[in-house]
Parts: sequence; structure tokens; C-alpha cells
Amino acid sequence: MRWLDPLKLSDLFPATALLIAAPLLLSACSSDNNGMVCEGKVETLSGQVLGNTEGKIIDRFTSFHVTMDKLKLESGELYSSNPQQYIPSAVTREGWLAQRLSDTRFSVINEQQDRMITFSCPARAI
Repeated sequence: MRWLDPLKLSDLFPATALLIAAPLLLSACSSDNNGMVCEGKVETLSGQVLGNTEGKIIDRFTSFHVTMDKLKLESGELYSSNPQQYIPSAVTREGWLAQRLSDTRFSVINEQQDRMITFSCPARAI
């Protein structure tokens, strides 16, 4: 029977480095994002201003979460067939159309309630 060659320290380095680096990378990517309080403008779909509101936006790039006093929405995965031409959008479980207008602007629209809320957040704060 042939004996296996003993492992060299240099053979263990890639595996050890991966075991150390993986948890660090995962913890950095999954850090708790508390979001940012953003100013919202409430309008009818025809553009009549109804007032202002505040909402907490948690931006996850492919989706976002809106929390207000009486409303909590999760956009779900935003989609656009061509992000250069069309706004990334999704429909929430509650029937709102959620849109990412820019890195700092988000809107939620509910046709049945004749309501649109456009949130403007501080630059790169979310």
C-alpha cells in the first residue's frame, strides 16, 4: 500500500484564506441597513398636491422597503427590460407600483386610491 504524502503548509494556505475571508465578506454584504428618513410628496395621479409626508426607505439596490405611519411596503425585485430607457419597477403585494427613479428618489403609486408618493432622500445617505 502506498502512503499518502504529508500535506505541506503551502497546500493549506488557499483553503485557510478562503475560510477566513468568506465570513468577513458575507458579514460586510449582509450588514444591517437601518435605512434613511426621506421626505415624501403626496399627490393625486392627476398631479394635485395633497401634502407632504416622511418615510423610512431601506434601499437594497434590487428592491426597496418603505415604512410610514400607516403604510409598510416591500417593492419586491425591481425590473426593467432596459434600465437606460425604462424605470425599474415592481408591483407590491398590496397593489402599489414601486419605482426607483434614481439613487435617491423613489415613488409608490396606487391607482385605486388615486395616490402617488414620491420620496426624495439625502444624497448617498441610504
